[in-house]
Amino acid sequence: MKSWQVIDAIVVSDAREAAEYGLMEAGAIGTETTDEASGRVSVAAYFDSPESIKTARERLLEALQIYGFDGSALLEFHTRAIADQDWLAEWKKHWRPVEVGRFVIAPPWFVSVPGAVATGSADPFATTDPVATAPGTDTIIINPGMAFGTGTHETTRLCLKAIEKYYAGGSFLDVGTGTGILAIAAAKVRPDASIAGCDTDAEAIAIAKENAELNQVAEHIDFRVGTIDDKTPSADLVCANLTAPVIVEMLPSLLGVTCGRLVLSGILETQFEMVHARLLEQAATVNEIMQDNEWLALVI
Repeated sequence: MKSWQVIDAIVVSDAREAAEYGLMEAGAIGTETTDEASGRVSVAAYFDSPESIKTARERLLEALQIYGFDGSALLEFHTRAIADQDWLAEWKKHWRPVEVGRFVIAPPWFVSVPGAVATGSADPFATTDPVATAPGTDTIIINPGMAFGTGTHETTRLCLKAIEKYYAGGSFLDVGTGTGILAIAAAKVRPDASIAGCDTDAEAIAIAKENAELNQVAEHIDFRVGTIDDKTPSADLVCANLTAPVIVEMLPSLLGVTCGRLVLSGILETQFEMVHARLLEQAATVNEIMQDNEWLALVI
């Protein structure tokens, strides 16, 4: 059975976001945070191999510095290994539906999926109770697998809010689609539109396609492995939920495929000037800055 490498980082409570960010930047597949006594939190980060955690402590300390903390904010740092099945079961216990504006993001074991075919043994976390939603609300079912984007992170929430505010139809492109959540959200809003998503990770694209099937919008979304270039068709609304360094590098290409609005997410407050300087070089105008905790999304 496959095993997962886990880092348990205990930090002061105020450094919760910094620790989560640093461990994700180090390559963690996901994190789980629990409150402890005396103003401490424990952040468990899951990695797919021992090799992938070698630089994690360094990345964590760098993230603490970005957020304005020194090394003393990291109180403890341990590693361990757990079986794949144990990790999945533990994670399922804690993930619950998340409301973001008109969208409710829920795991498949929390929702009755019309037309779904049951396979294998019964899931002990499954429920037959549908998620209660108000009129005009869209439920997005996301099974993340090993891809990024469950709707719980600020960067994803900011993109969902931007889609709700700005997407009224036309073409839509999700760059770095991960689980496909943003493309699926666009398809929920306008299923008759031209919607596409790309990711350099082939496994992420496979997961995105499965999620589109769960949401019955697979025929409306063109998912592909790869990135954008001068042959990529332009779109009325482009979402790029990446990281600030990647955004800076890709900005000319991102602007090149945008013929309406470009939403840039995955930017910390402390990284704004770096991204903004690059935007000014490209003669691009920031129309709106959206914020969720320490994270920003720029509407261009």
